[in-house]
Amino acid sequence: MDGRIIVRLEQLFGKERVLTNQTDLMTYSYDASFATQLEPKEPEIVVIPQSTEEISACVKLANEYKVPLYPRGAGTAQTGGPVPVMGGIVMDLSRMNRILEIDHKNMQVVIEPGVVQANLNNALKEYGLFFPPDPGSAKMCTIGGMVANNSSGLRAVKYGNTRFYVLGLEVVLPTGDVIITGGSKSKALKSVSGYDLAHLMVGSEGTLGIITKLRLKVLPLPPGRGIVLCSFSKLEQAGEAVNALFRSGILPSALEIMDQQCTKAANLMRPQLKLPENEALLVIEADGSKEEVASQVKRITEVIRQFTDYVKFSDEPEECQQLWQARQIVGAATGRLKPGGFRVYGGEDICVPLSRLPETLRKIHEIARSYNIVCAIYGHIGDGNLHTSPVINRRDKEEIENAKKMIEDIHRLAIEMEGTTTAEHGVGI
Repeated sequence: MDGRIIVRLEQLFGKERVLTNQTDLMTYSYDASFATQLEPKEPEIVVIPQSTEEISACVKLANEYKVPLYPRGAGTAQTGGPVPVMGGIVMDLSRMNRILEIDHKNMQVVIEPGVVQANLNNALKEYGLFFPPDPGSAKMCTIGGMVANNSSGLRAVKYGNTRFYVLGLEVVLPTGDVIITGGSKSKALKSVSGYDLAHLMVGSEGTLGIITKLRLKVLPLPPGRGIVLCSFSKLEQAGEAVNALFRSGILPSALEIMDQQCTKAANLMRPQLKLPENEALLVIEADGSKEEVASQVKRITEVIRQFTDYVKFSDEPEECQQLWQARQIVGAATGRLKPGGFRVYGGEDICVPLSRLPETLRKIHEIARSYNIVCAIYGHIGDGNLHTSPVINRRDKEEIENAKKMIEDIHRLAIEMEGTTTAEHGVGI
């Protein structure tokens, strides 16, 4: 990199917020994706902005010297989006993490992009509010990254994805110019004034601009939750149960599936769970007032019992937390399915029509067997979003190559099933 740009970046940010040390650069060379774990790419320099003005000036400087620029949040992405595959500058936005305003009377907040999702919800509890999108990485991921990727998560079946909660954004464009979408002084919850530029930015993965401020809608926090956990000897029974729930007019706040390998992995990590290792396990959540939750749990249980005898349920907070444990730990637990196992994040975010879920699950297992790879599958069956979890030995070159081929086959399968290769994690590289 031209030494002149380093000098100017140090003048802009101060030497303490410009990183050039090899060890520092290495930590920005990958995210959670399989591709960047195999082939990390180091930036030439990392800058840590603390204001919109600094970001704007940095973008203009990068343009002047024709240097690639990569905005980065917490690095929890699973598709390589924040990784500098062409060198250049990584812009670490994690220190822009202030909650600027909780406007509880108008059901909205104004925040910086580096605010962690769980931290925002902890702050909102005092006002009886919450920000509904709930990805599995909620304790780590930044909301700027969630908006950039249009994240969703466990409760999208009822509450939708991040897009639905974006009221306005402050964005630094690729030219360095700053725009405000959704009205520069607006506190309205609805508007059709002008082009919907805010939602053009949602899901653009940092390619159209760098988000520097967010105005988000929040909702009343449900006072109660109930959980129903049920196990099925056949995948098809789980699919039929889901269809029956929707036909009955029930809209759970979460509707999750785990396959047999997932329940095996969860039992290995937490033997006290004693989950039945059948072909499918559903975890269903209802929320609302205590009376609403009790009624919904009863109705869900009545519907589910048509398809299985194994049903556990509760609307008591501590018992609910215990029932949720299986789903909460499965992402980390799958690595235990193979001695020295490494969970691969690749081909892991497909979405298919609800009617084709059982068929898709079976075909993924057939693909895994054809490459002799251990694979678990879990995800948001309520909206057809599946997360595959191949487990390999990362020192075995043949397994690595087979995993790459398997990922390609899974993506092709998603298209064949009239679905998509990514539902919430983005395209990235």
